[in-house]
Amino acid sequence: MKIGCPREIKPQEFRVGLTPDAVRELTSRGHSVAVETGAGAGAGFSDEDYTAAGATIAPDAQAVFDAAELIVKVKEPQPAERALLREGQVLFTYLHLAPDPDQTRDLLASGVTAIAYETVTDARGGLPLLAPMSEVAGRLAPQVGAWTLQKANGGRGVLLGGVPGVRPARVVIIGGGVVGTAAARVAVGMGANVTVLDRNVARLSYLDDIFMGKLTTQYSSAGAIADLLPTADLLIGAVLIPGAAAPRLVSRAQLATMLPGAALVDVAIDQGGCFETSRPTTHQDPIYEVDGIMHYCVANMPGAVARTSTLALGNATLPFVLALADKGWRQAVTDDPHLRAGLAVHAGTLTSPPVGEALGLQAQTPESLLGL
Repeated sequence: MKIGCPREIKPQEFRVGLTPDAVRELTSRGHSVAVETGAGAGAGFSDEDYTAAGATIAPDAQAVFDAAELIVKVKEPQPAERALLREGQVLFTYLHLAPDPDQTRDLLASGVTAIAYETVTDARGGLPLLAPMSEVAGRLAPQVGAWTLQKANGGRGVLLGGVPGVRPARVVIIGGGVVGTAAARVAVGMGANVTVLDRNVARLSYLDDIFMGKLTTQYSSAGAIADLLPTADLLIGAVLIPGAAAPRLVSRAQLATMLPGAALVDVAIDQGGCFETSRPTTHQDPIYEVDGIMHYCVANMPGAVARTSTLALGNATLPFVLALADKGWRQAVTDDPHLRAGLAVHAGTLTSPPVGEALGLQAQTPESLLGL
């Protein structure tokens, strides 16, 4: 199969869809790989690294898209990239379609087959291609939150860990999944006073066990969130409904109850955000203020640590890339129900019911599309 890996063009996105090791695996199986020149530079991989692994270096994105049967990326295709997609081509990347009607319409119009990293599942009910980036984003959240809290950035001027004689910052994390757990681990390590909210009592019990009293767990409800907002120096949104838009858990009116200069970090921004006042930002201009509250809503947080993120993502995606290349998309998703869960669009048909519900579009399940 002919596989293409373009350079990411989303602002401040430094990750790359394929590592040289992945290219080596693919070419050793007889597949051809074209990598756009400079695609791996942000993650520390040179064109020479790719050619040594057996790739051909393409001069631009047009050359990659024109030649490839399978496109492997990191972020959702931008408008200029969507214009290069064609019927019969397979796109494998993060899509996050629920809050993005323009991208959804463009993918449907292109006739492409699009498989979304974020809804591929595993035997344990997890999301194996989202998990590594959730780990990265979760670990980054207290770090960027601490930076946002600095007075020079408009924050309260509070040190997350405090100092002897001065209390540490109070950090509230909504969601105790992969993101929330990773965020709690770092926030606790920085010395903050941490509370994690979740609606899964078994998960709260697990967190209570592994942190051994170093944080507070609380059942998540509108009342609990409202009670905690006036005390929080840093609020981290870490909720996820796979494939669907994130629920809005904090309204603009509630910002008035918060401490002036408090910080919000919305890790759910890729799925629309879990705060009413959230809007996507970039690493270049990451924070903004609403009603005296500082918001950090970068839509590709893991891109800030591109090498770590690329290696972690590549470890997770490679088995699926190999299956798609070796078998073709139809056989691969027929054989593997977990990969099939990622099928979002095929030949003008939306195959993700949660996206259809979020956007008011007709959708069918991948199983009905394939006649399974």
